[in-house]
Amino acid sequence: MKIAAIKTALVLVLLLCIVELSYSQIEEGQTIDKIVAVVGNEIITQSDVEGSLAVLSQQDPSLNINDPEVQSQIIEALINDKLIVMKAKEDSILVSDEEIEQRMEMELSKLVQYYGSKSRLENVYGMSMDQLKAEIRDQIENKLLAERIAQQKFMDIKVTPREVEQFYKENLDSIPALPDQVLIHHIVKNVEADIGAKEDVFELAKAVRDSILQGGDFADFAARYSNDPQTAKSGGDLPWFGKGKLYREFEDAAFALDDEEISIPVETPFGFHLIQTLDKNRDSVRTRHILFKVGGTSDDDERAKQFLLDIKKRVDAGEDFEELAKVYSDENETKGFGGKLGRFMIEQIPQNLKEVVNKLPEKGVSEPTLYRTSPKKSFHIIYKKASIESHKPDLENDYDDLEMMAVNYKQRILYAEWIEQLRKDMYWEIKK
Repeated sequence: MKIAAIKTALVLVLLLCIVELSYSQIEEGQTIDKIVAVVGNEIITQSDVEGSLAVLSQQDPSLNINDPEVQSQIIEALINDKLIVMKAKEDSILVSDEEIEQRMEMELSKLVQYYGSKSRLENVYGMSMDQLKAEIRDQIENKLLAERIAQQKFMDIKVTPREVEQFYKENLDSIPALPDQVLIHHIVKNVEADIGAKEDVFELAKAVRDSILQGGDFADFAARYSNDPQTAKSGGDLPWFGKGKLYREFEDAAFALDDEEISIPVETPFGFHLIQTLDKNRDSVRTRHILFKVGGTSDDDERAKQFLLDIKKRVDAGEDFEELAKVYSDENETKGFGGKLGRFMIEQIPQNLKEVVNKLPEKGVSEPTLYRTSPKKSFHIIYKKASIESHKPDLENDYDDLEMMAVNYKQRILYAEWIEQLRKDMYWEIKK
């Protein structure tokens, strides 16, 4: 099969949900919206189709929205969307209110940016932001449900070397050239407090624990001492967390404690914690904590940067960057691979790296720059190992890229087969 022969599903962005509002508001005197399809106990209306067409025409002005074939494809895509959501609900897949709120805020902020201001957005749709949120909440939840079930079914798809080779041979003529790329490695150094400062924080945490055990109020001490601004004002309260959702050190201590028991200071990448377990069952736990952060001074920053500058001098003097990364980098995910971050297309280099990488010559090493601030602050030096000009990929030099293409190819095939099976197993009907 050739890539061009794979029919991919239409993906409707959230903007569709909001565009639909302008079509679906039925004013007095208008006829009732025509039903064009039924999926389970859900309906698809003519305004749904027109809303989708409006979005697609904005993305592609050359699209003929009056073409019956285009309208038919839209209806089929909307049917598929509803089938996926029905299957997600049938499989008891859930999304939290917090996830819905976060996605809603993110998508609405994009629309505010598109229209220029909140007031402009509200004027366009004749609704307040709260009304817009109420109107699109269900669509947001459905979108998240569809993403969640697709992730569960297809994100872990893998291909064998033989499948990659077969994909390459069968699609050789249609595989596009790879754009200009750069191969980047780095060495990370976490910012650490000096030993004396760390010991002082540990002793403070122990003293606070002793005060609580002698009758002090945990919530009061959390408000006064905790360096976690999200929980300090609420007495250090944390929500229920399932296993695997917290740092291992924190989780092990929380599950080991009896109800209301307070731990000795427990160290995680955030600092030292006093943990009190409030309730737990076999799979989840509810706690509160007081966080004592360690370090964070300018001297701590300077020590980390000087450490990296010393490594840069060693590379400039002829030592191998990748071997040094294996020994000295604090990032476990990349150190075993010589600090390899990967090959990046020029236009897809992460923004925080782009300016640094663009200035580096090939085989050049950057000055120390800030890498991340959470859970631990860290700096890194970047090594531009190679610049790779645009070229047709081959198995010897571009296996990782071809493997990713083969995975995407396999995912599309399996996704299409899954949709066809849903259409066989579930009720749907196009109304004439």
